[in-house]
Amino acid sequence: MPKKTLSILGSTGSIGVSTLDVVRQFPDRFEVIALAAGRNTDLLMQQIKGFQPSVVAVLNHHLAEQLKRSLRSCSHQPEVLYGQEGYECVATHPESQTLVSAMVGAAGLLPTLAAITAGKDLALANKETLVIAGEIVMQLAKQHGTRILPVDSEHSAIFQALEGNHREALKRILLTASGGPFFDKSSDELAHVTPQAALCHPNWNMGRKITIDSATLMNKGLEVIEAHWLFGVPVDDIVIHIHPESIVHSMVEYIDGSVIAQMGIPDMRIPIAYALAYPERLPVQSPPLDLIRLRHLNFYPPDEIRFPCLRLAYEACRTGSTLPAVLNAANEVAVEAFLDGKISFVEIPQIIESVMNTHQLASSLTIETILKADQWARKEAERLAAFNSIQDQRITPC
Repeated sequence: MPKKTLSILGSTGSIGVSTLDVVRQFPDRFEVIALAAGRNTDLLMQQIKGFQPSVVAVLNHHLAEQLKRSLRSCSHQPEVLYGQEGYECVATHPESQTLVSAMVGAAGLLPTLAAITAGKDLALANKETLVIAGEIVMQLAKQHGTRILPVDSEHSAIFQALEGNHREALKRILLTASGGPFFDKSSDELAHVTPQAALCHPNWNMGRKITIDSATLMNKGLEVIEAHWLFGVPVDDIVIHIHPESIVHSMVEYIDGSVIAQMGIPDMRIPIAYALAYPERLPVQSPPLDLIRLRHLNFYPPDEIRFPCLRLAYEACRTGSTLPAVLNAANEVAVEAFLDGKISFVEIPQIIESVMNTHQLASSLTIETILKADQWARKEAERLAAFNSIQDQRITPC
């Protein structure tokens, strides 16, 4: 069997690292053709030595020159590119069959669209691509015959639970969420959450931004929008269940009352391997699920009062147009401001809602209007975050 050739956007992030671990476990099945990273050139250097891609890309010209200097002593010399053009070259590399789109945030949109247009199979971990441009992405994928295989554990679970069943028999999607580290905290306690505490996820090892999104439950809100587009399900038929154990990764309910769940330990290599090898399954080196030892699986309704990011995501999805792009952009800025200590945890949804409330929806939905709304929302969120930071500085601590 010939090897499947891969390009990876976001190779130094948590999904990218896990993807390369899967490749390392199955060297006879996969070959890495191209890698794209952001600023972490040290880790990228290790990946170049280990997987010998023909092309790599980094964030900017300065980092590209730095990487080239580091590569002078390396026996393998890939082509080094940078910026948006470099990312798109990685995504559309002619020798690559599948793109693993794992870049964090809206930055993954354009290279992912380029890969779809080039007819690549898409292993999608960059949920923001569907959040901000789901209608366009799905139309383009249909036009070019592109397979979109979900990598997020929840969407992979839904994808698996739908296999072999008639879509017209689907009643609801039951999307599970761990609840993050603060599910049982009061509103007063949430007001004093520190970045350090928010970065301690109880079950998953993820990047900084997605870990904060998990703590605010925005990550689950973004996944609702992603599921809406991936599976063609009305947003109000996607129901969130808080499941602290993170064993049931999601469920689908059919019109006859049957509920099919996909379960497994919280290990991203499992859904990644399924997306890469689909429709086959690979013997991933991972501990087995021991339900007898676990004993209990718990489920709770989400609290949209303490975690208003959920309500905002549903609102953005119902409204459509450019509002999901505004939601996502404002969230990215607010999360960064929180991590930098400029705003409090509870100010994240406040800033997002303020930006959403002042946004004027675009008269038509195109990539240009989406990107324009994205940039406007970032500037507005940055202004609000800076103002909130100044206001906080005026308060004398007790």
